[in-house]
Amino acid sequence: MSQAICNLIANELNVRSEQVIAAVNLIDDGNTVPFIARYRKEVTGGLDDTQLRTLDSRLSYLRELEDRRQTILKSIQDQGKLTPELEKAISETDSKTRLEDLYLPYKPKRRTKGQIAIEAGLEPLADKLWNEPQTEPESEAARYISADKGIEDTKAALDGARAIIMERIAEDADLLEKVRRHLTRNAELVSRVVAGKEQEGEKFKDYFAHQEPVSKVPSHRALAMLRGRNEGFLTLTLNADPELEETARQSHCETIIAQHYGIHLSQAPADTWRKQVISWAWRIKVSMHMETELMGTMKESAEIEAINVFATNLKDLLMAAPAGPRATLGLDPGLRTGCKVAVVDSTGKVLATDTIYPHQPQNQYDRAMQTVSALVKKHNVDLIAIGNGTASRETDAFAADMIKRDGLKVQKIMVSEAGASVYSASELAAKEFPNMDVSLRGAVSIARRLQDPLAELVKIDPKSIGVGQYQHDVSQSLLAKRLDAVVEDCVNAVGVDVNTASPALLTRVAGLSTVLAQNIVDYRDENGRFNARTDLKKVARLGPKAYEQCAGFLRIMNGKNPLDGSAVHPEAYPVVKNIAEKNHQDIKTLIGNSDFLSTLRAVDYTDENFGVPTVSDIIKELDKPGRDPRPEFKTATFADGITEVSDLEPGMILEGVVSNVANFGAFVDIGVHQDGLVHISALTDRYVSDPREVVKAGDIVKVKVMEVDVQRKRIALSMRLNDEPGQDSRPARSDNAQPRSDQPRGNQPRGNNRSSQGNGTARGRNEAQSGGFNSAFADAFAKAKR
Repeated sequence: MSQAICNLIANELNVRSEQVIAAVNLIDDGNTVPFIARYRKEVTGGLDDTQLRTLDSRLSYLRELEDRRQTILKSIQDQGKLTPELEKAISETDSKTRLEDLYLPYKPKRRTKGQIAIEAGLEPLADKLWNEPQTEPESEAARYISADKGIEDTKAALDGARAIIMERIAEDADLLEKVRRHLTRNAELVSRVVAGKEQEGEKFKDYFAHQEPVSKVPSHRALAMLRGRNEGFLTLTLNADPELEETARQSHCETIIAQHYGIHLSQAPADTWRKQVISWAWRIKVSMHMETELMGTMKESAEIEAINVFATNLKDLLMAAPAGPRATLGLDPGLRTGCKVAVVDSTGKVLATDTIYPHQPQNQYDRAMQTVSALVKKHNVDLIAIGNGTASRETDAFAADMIKRDGLKVQKIMVSEAGASVYSASELAAKEFPNMDVSLRGAVSIARRLQDPLAELVKIDPKSIGVGQYQHDVSQSLLAKRLDAVVEDCVNAVGVDVNTASPALLTRVAGLSTVLAQNIVDYRDENGRFNARTDLKKVARLGPKAYEQCAGFLRIMNGKNPLDGSAVHPEAYPVVKNIAEKNHQDIKTLIGNSDFLSTLRAVDYTDENFGVPTVSDIIKELDKPGRDPRPEFKTATFADGITEVSDLEPGMILEGVVSNVANFGAFVDIGVHQDGLVHISALTDRYVSDPREVVKAGDIVKVKVMEVDVQRKRIALSMRLNDEPGQDSRPARSDNAQPRSDQPRGNQPRGNNRSSQGNGTARGRNEAQSGGFNSAFADAFAKAKR
């Protein structure tokens, strides 16, 4: 690998190049990021999983760049046009954009007007007029008239000469870079409604006459405008000179072009022609090229930001506190079709299923209560998990009534059912529950995701969990890659019980493929539980490399070797043995002996294979073997009697759970079928640039109701409990597109068409912080401001 690539990545990560070289070698050798981050700290100098993910992504980009560089150098060399200066410029660039700019003049293409003019012998005319302004264009052009070459008159000659210079300008890499810098700093993105589409495209009305600096367009607003353009309601253009009147005849970019070539326009004979060449080159060639490029750059940046938002929210959701191995009854609420019921034991095994009809139109309230109560008593249920979809609050009230009436010692918790319907109809669910009705599988999923959110949610395509913004408008391949990495990191951070894990969960363990995960389950089904990590070597196709990668993340509880239930890798067992022998202890007595372990110095137990970082991790793991990094299980308590948006009143202080976080604020479930929005400016009294500095998905928070639009089911909330409804503390207007409704049921919480990827924006006092509100709340906030 190129030393230059290592140095560049090292500078970007602010680490030593030796660390980057070591990490790259490990990645190239087939090691996974979770394995390297946890078990190869000495080799990489302690690079964490975030740094390694960035390194891996940047490495792919730079290697693609290097491959392209070599292709371009060969192409130009084959043309016999590779000069030492050009080779140096191509070799030194670290940008794909700059590389393609340098290649433009040599890139094979269809015959252009400029090439045809050169073939007709007009290049000397072009050079003379461009470089010698005292030349009289008409008289000089007359010398090139030739019917045989297709030059019928002086106009044809001058047009051909102009085409030659225009193409030179459009393919001048250094000039393009100057224009690009100017536009990036000064140009504005202009959005206008397509004539006649005002009514049909009303959801994009805030962009009907909108413009802002292209360098400052926030992700959500950029994606909203791009969606409006793609759907045929908006036109997007780049205004290179926002400080000039629209009728201005000359762009500052034309001045940049003239200055780049040392052109000083005056009254010289050729200056009118030269001015026209510059103007045409800008308007016909360079401006169109730059508009396409900058729009693409804006879209790419917006996509990256949107994907980052999704990834952060997904991680928070996956790492939510598990209720643990407790018998749980899942209720998937419904009205006409009834509520689906499923009971699972402490290991997640399904014990019973049923369907009850406590609500309209059947109204079998008492019968349903008897059914559920009997199941709770029969299976010693500790928890009732209630999905937060349609009829959730009615079902929650039903469960509360049952618990009170029958004196049951059971706790009820509202659970996000995002993606439950997707899982229910999936091939994985069909394989797991081949004889179970699709509708009942959702209730099982709801029960299990309360026990262990991570273990259950890994069965669902991350894109169906519904914690992203504009997820359908971004690169699906980049989104999938990033979300898969998040899931992998979360699973390996927690660890997996190999004797209870599903194939879906095992697939996310470092080093395990779908085939190997299934082979582990098949071996377990055929031979019984694994009693030692070494038993994994007996699994079909699980070779030494896969074992090395996965062993440390797989737990065997109550096995032959107590270390098999910890995060200590089998390769490091000799370190533990050394600690035990030097201190005349048994390994079993070491585990959990905090008083003794706190006296150990890692440096005393290092050797040529295991340094201080690894030994320190081992000592910490011995103190709390198999520790779960997830927080303690807590639940939000929804206010009694507040079940609908119509029950809300400004000034109410309620408890809720953060369901999603966007760049412009946080959505909070307060138990009324519709999430409320806490704008970033209302999260805290201090300035924050990112809502995640204050909250994350799954947090339990107290909020004050600031405004309610019952008709449109829109709720404005504040976490600044001293705020008073009607205060002028919210943005004036929204910049948004209405959310799409093309997501699965779980992405439209509580029966409303609020899709998390369709979040819009609003601008106001705290625009510098966020730039946005969701469209679902735009009118309410606009009315409050006015």
